[in-house]
Amino acid sequence: MQVLEPMQSFEEVSVEADKPVNVCAPDEFTIAQMAWPSAAILANIHAIILTEHFDCPTRLVTGDPSGTISSMTTTGRPAVAPELWVSRVPDLWNGALRAQSVRAAGPVFSEQNLEGWFIPSYVRDNHPGLVAAEDLDDYWRVFAPEGGERGVLVSCPPDWACALLNRNLLTGYGIDNRFEVTEPADRFTLDRMIADAASQRAPILVYYWQPNGLIDRFDLIALDMGPFDHGNAQCIALANCVPFGPSSFAADTVVIGLAEWVFADAPQIAGYFARAVFPLDEMNRLLALQAENDWDAEQAARHFVDSHEGIWREWVGQAQ
Repeated sequence: MQVLEPMQSFEEVSVEADKPVNVCAPDEFTIAQMAWPSAAILANIHAIILTEHFDCPTRLVTGDPSGTISSMTTTGRPAVAPELWVSRVPDLWNGALRAQSVRAAGPVFSEQNLEGWFIPSYVRDNHPGLVAAEDLDDYWRVFAPEGGERGVLVSCPPDWACALLNRNLLTGYGIDNRFEVTEPADRFTLDRMIADAASQRAPILVYYWQPNGLIDRFDLIALDMGPFDHGNAQCIALANCVPFGPSSFAADTVVIGLAEWVFADAPQIAGYFARAVFPLDEMNRLLALQAENDWDAEQAARHFVDSHEGIWREWVGQAQ
């Protein structure tokens, strides 16, 4: 497991009172639009707000994590990457930090533990004592098929890294004798299994991740996986290691990345991004609405801006 070098704290950017503020900086503000849905929506949300509430000329540019960080390091463009999962590209990110070319304005989402085991809300309603993974030792029968001697954990496809993690986590929690694992062939099959269970209001214990519209659509609730234990987590990630105890999944470091020049030349915009923490449940809901209404990223962004001023107005601050 790779560990990121220490990063700057997620503190709001301060602006010296006696320094004249050039709100937009002397150039257009380029925003990286990544391919996955939440990142594309965020790029469009920020483009709308910067254009309409800061009068900044903005332009969306196609991006991917590695290419975007490299471009920000060498050219200072794009100015912002609204959703960078830097724990998945640590060498590039840490190199850019050392070069003082980029900086994290703040976290993207209100939570950093984004993967885990989930149950539908109707299961929680029927079994209010089931709130944590460690409770599964007492509730395994809820997830056992009729006449079955073990509960079932619906994991991820067998060629995904999480498949090994989920199997070893059962051992770590001491419930590998209580549960068997089902590994769907692909993402489509995994989603269909969740949908089928929800349509029948059948119990299901399933591995999943956020942000994702399916979480909101089927009202899935994350179990408390307990604290992260570095030693146990290292063992859980190995095929031939028997963990002595459990661990939560590692938190993902997901940040709003800004080119370093933004802090100096456009401090008010840097301050905006420092405040722009997106509530995770709202992103799940927005992604569900996007799928339900067949919106593109710009339409989903416009819906958010038009209907959730109470959230983004705090990002803009009192200056606007």
